[in-house]
Amino acid sequence: MSKYSIWVLEYCRVEELPASAVVYGAHNRGTLRLPFCYTLVKGPDFAALIDVGYNDVDHGRELTEMFGISNWRDPHTVLGECGLTPEQITHVILTHGHFDHMGGTDLFPKATFFIQERELSRWVWAMSIGRRFRWLMEAVDPGDVLRVVELARQGRLVSLEGALEDVLPHIDLYPAHESHTPGSQYVVIRNDGKRDSADVWVMAGDLIYQFENLHGNNEADPYYVPVGLGSGSQTNMLLAIDEMIKRAGGEMRRVIPAHEEGLKTVFPSRIAASGLRVTEIALADGEPSRVR
Repeated sequence: MSKYSIWVLEYCRVEELPASAVVYGAHNRGTLRLPFCYTLVKGPDFAALIDVGYNDVDHGRELTEMFGISNWRDPHTVLGECGLTPEQITHVILTHGHFDHMGGTDLFPKATFFIQERELSRWVWAMSIGRRFRWLMEAVDPGDVLRVVELARQGRLVSLEGALEDVLPHIDLYPAHESHTPGSQYVVIRNDGKRDSADVWVMAGDLIYQFENLHGNNEADPYYVPVGLGSGSQTNMLLAIDEMIKRAGGEMRRVIPAHEEGLKTVFPSRIAASGLRVTEIALADGEPSRVR
């Protein structure tokens, strides 16, 4: 019996991203297609997002051009594929502060947001230490940081110091500090509602980009490979991968990298009229499929 429906919703993409950005050391592997997505978790009493994408205006538009992003669509279009509007989103979990995950906070006017305190404060620190360190901010829009601070002023931000169980019923947050970013976190959904769940899904944020990060594409002797882009420790990323797999009961299939184009080979999906993909990870009892 599944408590929640879970969909990974593509909202734009990069057609040719260097493979080394997503798999550490893949310097001669050419390019790959990278979807940009957020994840919708729908329950009987709430509709939550894991990350919010970004808004394709102002500095966001500059980042669109810098990263070669195409086919950006607004959340009315993206969420409409699951019968929701941005105004119906009640909660947002921000896995980290990169623009493609935290840049769309203004687009969800009624949501309460959750972030690791270390993630927010360390981006303020990174902005303060001088231009020679600006590589740290390459994927961060300073305006996004200010908008999250404004959420705090409005009483719509929950700033966490470490793990939090049952942020929503049967949904837990766990930090992975100094890994992909200073205060990355991942999301565990116990979809049967049990403390010792047999139906766990782990939403990895950018602690993994590809299935290859989980197993190294070596079936005979699998190994972890960190993502190519990170401001923290590669070792911490590997430890976070291992922790996520353990929380998923050892099932790699249940650790979901939202940037993975190959999700379509594992889970039911379809291409919407917008040209973007809707991937269905789980359906609550009685919920109609959005891909069939």
